[in-house]
Amino acid sequence: MRKTMSTLLAVTLLGVGLIGCGNSTNTPAASKDSNSTKATSTAEATSTANAENTSKEDAKKDFDNKELSIAVFQGGYGADYWNEIVSKFESTYPGVKVNMTINPKVGEVIRPQIVAGNPPDFLSVTDTEQSGIMLSLIKEKGLLDISDVFESKALDKDETLKDMILPGMLDSTRFQPYQDGKIYLAPFNAGPMGLIYNKTLFAEKGWSIPETWDEFFALGDELKKEENFLVNADGTKTKRALFTYQGIYPDYLEEILYPAIASAGGKETLDKVFAYEEGSFKNDTIKKVLDIFYKISKDGYLMDGTVALNHTQSQTDMMMGKALFIVNGNWMENEMKDSPRENGFEFGMTTVPVFNKGDQKYVLSSYEQFSIPAKAKNPELAKEFLKFLYTDESVKLFAEKANGAYALNDAKELSKPYLTKGVYDMFEAYNGSISILQGWQSLPKGSKVSVVTEMFKNTMTPVMTGQMTTEQWMDNVEKAFAQIRKEKAASK
Repeated sequence: MRKTMSTLLAVTLLGVGLIGCGNSTNTPAASKDSNSTKATSTAEATSTANAENTSKEDAKKDFDNKELSIAVFQGGYGADYWNEIVSKFESTYPGVKVNMTINPKVGEVIRPQIVAGNPPDFLSVTDTEQSGIMLSLIKEKGLLDISDVFESKALDKDETLKDMILPGMLDSTRFQPYQDGKIYLAPFNAGPMGLIYNKTLFAEKGWSIPETWDEFFALGDELKKEENFLVNADGTKTKRALFTYQGIYPDYLEEILYPAIASAGGKETLDKVFAYEEGSFKNDTIKKVLDIFYKISKDGYLMDGTVALNHTQSQTDMMMGKALFIVNGNWMENEMKDSPRENGFEFGMTTVPVFNKGDQKYVLSSYEQFSIPAKAKNPELAKEFLKFLYTDESVKLFAEKANGAYALNDAKELSKPYLTKGVYDMFEAYNGSISILQGWQSLPKGSKVSVVTEMFKNTMTPVMTGQMTTEQWMDNVEKAFAQIRKEKAASK
């Protein structure tokens, strides 16, 4: 039976702090250590020292192969954390050498290695990464079963790793893609995704955060008044748009689509979509949701030029006041930390609007993943590195250097001293909401269908430019689902 993320995860995530870009490196990571991780009390300092000593005791185990190759997607969290944690791993395990490839397009960089049967030993690449390399590995059953890692004890505490992970995550299809009771992907971080807005602007204008889609579009109409126009540096005025998104990466809009489907039809409606059931994407509930996107475009609520922009361009325009909302996750603050913005800009996040007051709100949770290829040359050292990433020292370093939080039960307290107020406050989006994960069932081996392509890339831009109707959108996805069902039947 297919399991989904538990309601308990939604509660736990309330206090916990993801996808988000650099040059590729194939050299050992820098060897300098960071002295910036601070102990907030004598007790914490003692705990940290004990954790480090425990790790060093465990490090006495010998590995025949001391060379580890890792590949990391460099997204909104940057490279600083990875450079430092790799350096710490090398210093904790004398003689170990880590060769790291970190790149915004890491999937394309490592694809030739994987095709040649010589993959990196360890991957920090999510199954939503643009190249689709992870989806291919999952489909071809090219990942190692790492269930034993989660049954083992943590390096720095007397607790199994599976008991440290946020409830419900390891049982979901994102980490057990075949639902066979075995874990093939490991959770990295977790956080809410929703509509990002400028808190300062809303306070200055006295605007309320829209709870329903009617209120959302009413706010868009309010923006047509000249007193709400954006004042440019030269004193001229420009009408603010209600909404923009990462145009050439339309799958960001899943952050609206999936919660809206769950809110409109219940979680069971979304589960049917994720299972490719016949008719699941062509019905009145789905049309009601898709019509929201059509209305944003047709009625002039979308920022001009959106469909041609990449993620940083659209995010910069939003921060400069050209659009009121953009869909994104809590990694955006770190990703855009050096980008221009309106004076006093303050990050805020709200949930996707509902259709009627009192409807259940849903929040799509972001996550990234670790994995070990089945053909890795050094799987045992890769497993040790995975366990090292779950230590308290690593969790705090990630919060300090990347402004993010691991998907662990105690990440709230460990990360809070290092997270910015903006990122920490975004977790309020979980209040009163149910958290959901992507729950797509794995595709059959050899499938030629790309769900992301059919759901977003071949449809969203035409819809947003008025070249496709929502009926055609539904038809295209239903055809893809029918092909998947046919392939599944043939593979049995």
